[in-house]
Amino acid sequence: MKSTIKFFGLGCLFLSLIVLTQSCDKNFQEINTDPNNSTKVYPYQLMQAAFRDAVASNMSRNRSLNNELMQVTVNIGDGEYRIFRYDIRNNVADGPWNSLYPELNNINEIYKLSDGGMNDNASYRGIALIMKTWIYSILTDTYGDIPYSEALKGLSDGIIEPKFDTQKEIYMDLFRQLDTANTLLAKNTAIKGEYDPIYAGNISKWRKFGNSLFLRLLLRVSGKQDAEVASFVKAKISEILVNNASTYPIMTSNDDSAVLKWTGTIPFVSPFMDVRAQDFRTPSLGSFFIDNLVAWNDPRINIPTYGSNGVNRLGVAPVSGNFVGVPSGYAPGEGWEKQSYFYSYDQTVNSIAVRTMMNEPLTGMIMNCAELQFIKAELALKGFYDDKPGDLYKDGVMKGITTWLPTYTESIEDYLNNGDINWDDSDSFEKKMEMIHLQKYYALLFVDCQQWFEFRRTGYPKLPKGTGLKNNGEMPARLNYPIYVQSANPTNYKLAVQSQGGDVISTKVWWQKP
Repeated sequence: MKSTIKFFGLGCLFLSLIVLTQSCDKNFQEINTDPNNSTKVYPYQLMQAAFRDAVASNMSRNRSLNNELMQVTVNIGDGEYRIFRYDIRNNVADGPWNSLYPELNNINEIYKLSDGGMNDNASYRGIALIMKTWIYSILTDTYGDIPYSEALKGLSDGIIEPKFDTQKEIYMDLFRQLDTANTLLAKNTAIKGEYDPIYAGNISKWRKFGNSLFLRLLLRVSGKQDAEVASFVKAKISEILVNNASTYPIMTSNDDSAVLKWTGTIPFVSPFMDVRAQDFRTPSLGSFFIDNLVAWNDPRINIPTYGSNGVNRLGVAPVSGNFVGVPSGYAPGEGWEKQSYFYSYDQTVNSIAVRTMMNEPLTGMIMNCAELQFIKAELALKGFYDDKPGDLYKDGVMKGITTWLPTYTESIEDYLNNGDINWDDSDSFEKKMEMIHLQKYYALLFVDCQQWFEFRRTGYPKLPKGTGLKNNGEMPARLNYPIYVQSANPTNYKLAVQSQGGDVISTKVWWQKP
């Protein structure tokens, strides 16, 4: 009897499942469609997350890698793997690769979703190409040869072991992408500004950013003796700055700068706020970084005149009333103690919360107008086009200061003369290059790893060398490829190493070679 009941019960259960399945199948799509929310994905819906996460990744590398290599900060210690000694742990290379390639996937989707059909929009495609170029340029400048033409095609084309393109191939295609972006943005197709965290839908400013980025990358490869590259670079610089300037608008004011500003409202909370306060203020400032600002009586650290609540604009903590740094590259055992540092959010001065870079909106800097002025100054100095490098240098210094202090109105001539850093046409080419790049160094503060990239290209500014430096005292020329790439893509990894050189930090990338 119990067996009969059990069998009967199971039969009822099975029958019920059949009925339930049939019932669920009936009108399934209609019942399970939310009438209040679209099931479609639109290109603007991906912009905020993709751009925010890409900027956040670069900020992390700026703080932990760039600032230590370029003597902005010194994370004091005598143990191994202190980056300020050019002693870099292999897994440091994982960060940019693991965080930026996924964002390229999202940016590719922005392009695809706005390419044809009801969502066709030239501006979204142009913006996607600019951001794609920006991210790929950072990746290739970090590693050298990287997956590019076959990258991100695992799902679409089944390519799970993409080839590594040469840096020359990558750069020449990035130039084509930026040209296409300029053409697309010239259509001035409207976008949803509330979803654009960089320019709030201002297509004109996106176009200026794209062409300014174009000049950054052209300058980076301008020293190559490759005839094809040299001819293209010279012609394109002339086209952008002289022959066809109206077709290639560029940044002209600080308002044109590309910045993802951290508002403090989710999702735009600075990633620095995820760092523990005591960890954020742990690194000391480097002597090179702070000593110049002190010597110039720079308004960005001038507390009485331009400070906020009695605290300097860059949020730098003084030591006994003075700004003092630690020499970078010092040897273990020299016993340096922490000096001035960047405040963290829980610091107070006379019961007033101080300004801090932890929640500073401008740390989301992608490219600013001051950098562009120094790019133009170097191009003019080298004869790529006819302009006065001294005037461009002075304007770059002024824009660098007013990036942080918009209300600064004092004479730039007085500032430069008092700091003994004014332009003199009679100076040597080398001194002029040093002057341009010393000021550019400060304009690039918090701008991903651009200080490091530019030093590798030019050797400027002239950084002092400590006795504790590794890598034969030479600035690292790249990061090694992530270790897992060796096993996940072994054939193409080996081909890349064979083509470029050893997978070590001393191997120069293509644009560093003659």
